[in-house]
Amino acid sequence: MNVLVTGASSGIGAALSLACARRGDALFLCGRDRERLDGVAAQCRAAGAASVRSDIVDVRDSGAMRGWILSCDAEAPLERVFANAGVSTGEETEENARRTFDINVGGCVNTVFPALEAFRSGRGLRGRRQIVITSSIAGYAPLKACPSYSATKACVKTWGLSLRGALAAEGIGVSVVCPGFVRSRITDKNTCPMPFFMEAPSAASKILRGVDANRGLIAFPWPMRFSAWILSALPQSFCSAVNRLLPKKADS
Repeated sequence: MNVLVTGASSGIGAALSLACARRGDALFLCGRDRERLDGVAAQCRAAGAASVRSDIVDVRDSGAMRGWILSCDAEAPLERVFANAGVSTGEETEENARRTFDINVGGCVNTVFPALEAFRSGRGLRGRRQIVITSSIAGYAPLKACPSYSATKACVKTWGLSLRGALAAEGIGVSVVCPGFVRSRITDKNTCPMPFFMEAPSAASKILRGVDANRGLIAFPWPMRFSAWILSALPQSFCSAVNRLLPKKADS
């Protein structure tokens, strides 16, 4: 399978890339840090990937993203695209909030539309045409601890699930991933409790099982998903009281 992954240089993106490599997939990877990305690419080659192309691309740059994705598709018709790049906010300043929205929402949009353009081109033989959007359990409810982060993750969660219905008639699958605490450069900075903490390879395995089954929503671990769902259904006054007890997201 020909697979493209944004945010592949660390965390879930790196783990997904390596898991796909072990399947023998052809990989197209992008990230922000050349040294980390080259390290992931080397691991993927050693793990058995059919081929690996890795590039530094800023997901906020719509033109660069369109050019990169379409050039990858020209090399090998893309079948699965992981819109995975994302950051946490840290302190809720205007600068950090804008950066979070630009990357988490704008970067997702800048990945999905070129992927759809590639899928619809009719060029080459394709197996499954599938987009996978990384959201978060934090996207289930408004969180005072990380307003911009939870807002952006709620946005891409709703958008992805809506796209799933809109694109079904074209045979294009869309899955939305909502993980809890997974080891990454973000969680490495956290000093707060992280219930049901999961290593990135375990999270990648869960994600791929759900994506292979074409599940619309892949949320885990289930206790956190259930708790977040309950929180989203509570009156705002109670939700605000609970929010004050929740950990703050670290900056990436």
